Amino acid sequence: MSIYESIGGAGAVQAAVDDFYSRLLADPQLAPFFSGVDVQRLKAHQRAFLTAELGGAKIYQGRDMAAAHAQLAIADRDFDAVVTHLVATLTALDVPGETISQIGGLLAPLRSDIVTAPAAVTS
Repeated sequence: MSIYESIGGAGAVQAAVDDFYSRLLADPQLAPFFSGVDVQRLKAHQRAFLTAELGGAKIYQGRDMAAAHAQLAIADRDFDAVVTHLVATLTALDVPGETISQIGGLLAPLRSDIVTAPAAVTS
């Protein structure tokens, strides 16, 4: 059984994406990334991406992650904040910890495509 099926399929992905974006848009650190963005369209892309990534039947046909995020100057701390919100979303939806870890394992390699801001220099 795929992760997609084990979490409840389309309904679960819909609920997760809705909750996830509510969290992102309420976060003062992350909300500016969505200024002027058609969030409903973005949510549809996110649902398609997650469905494909988690083993659902649909094929994701959006831009690749590097192209979609190239102009956003996303830093490691932004990526980490998004991960925190995703874990909180999945936890709130009663997704088992082991499944959350599996999802994290699938999505973690995307960091190098999404994070485009130079690392902060600390003295």
